[in-house]
Amino acid sequence: MEAVRRSISLSRGRSRLTVTGVLTGLLLTLSVPAAVPESGAATLERGTAYMGVGVLVHDGAAPGPTADSLSDSRAGLTEGVDVSSYQGNVAWTTLYGSGVRWAYTKATEGTSYQNTYFTQQYNGSYDVGVVRGAYHFATPDSTGGAAQADYFVDHGGGWSADGRTLPGVLDIEWNPYGGDCYGKSRSQMISWIRDFLDRYRARTGRAAVIYTATNWWTECTGDYGGFGATNPLWIARYASTAGTLPAGWASYTMWQYTSTGETVGDHDRFNGGTAQLNAFATG
Repeated sequence: MEAVRRSISLSRGRSRLTVTGVLTGLLLTLSVPAAVPESGAATLERGTAYMGVGVLVHDGAAPGPTADSLSDSRAGLTEGVDVSSYQGNVAWTTLYGSGVRWAYTKATEGTSYQNTYFTQQYNGSYDVGVVRGAYHFATPDSTGGAAQADYFVDHGGGWSADGRTLPGVLDIEWNPYGGDCYGKSRSQMISWIRDFLDRYRARTGRAAVIYTATNWWTECTGDYGGFGATNPLWIARYASTAGTLPAGWASYTMWQYTSTGETVGDHDRFNGGTAQLNAFATG
């Protein structure tokens, strides 16, 4: 879906750039750290996408969980974060001290982009005791699913049964570079996703996690329910609850609940305590 009114949201840490264009790209608000590229264009530069890039634009944000509800659920949900090149060198010691126990780092996008901060982010989290994993931002309009899975595994997206490494994530969501569904029909999108998941499992022995939003999944796959039995769900919804899940999943494994957290904007919850988190990492 190409709309006349476009909103683009880029984040680094606690700062966010919001640009709203009505044909001429009228600039309404701007809060930009030096390392975030300024852009008044309707689309981003290839490689600059990040987990949740379209959530605020398409789904908006409602008040998140209250402090009391977070405290009450602390024993059952484990705090995490997700990062990309926008965060640069991440203050992992600070995050660990605030209760973060797991993290995902963007490794790749398509078959041509690698996160230049990947080593500091991926290894830095591990070094302070955080259980870590890597994610791939999918661009189904550029190359095939199997090719992107290979690129991901070959550039940081693998898995090992050390109890500290989480399975890779396929970040499949709104296209920040064009039409929402990357020019694919629903059946073509399902086939692309299946090709990625099959290749990732063949290469690593683990089922990849699927990160998505219910509205995108409904629009671009027709709310396909065929992956829920094998692939864990990471749901994106900035609200007080995870809301309605896509077909095929009775519960989520992870929930991205806000883009405005302390130190790092994107904060998440693992649906279980630290023992369950470690068991999930082990496989």
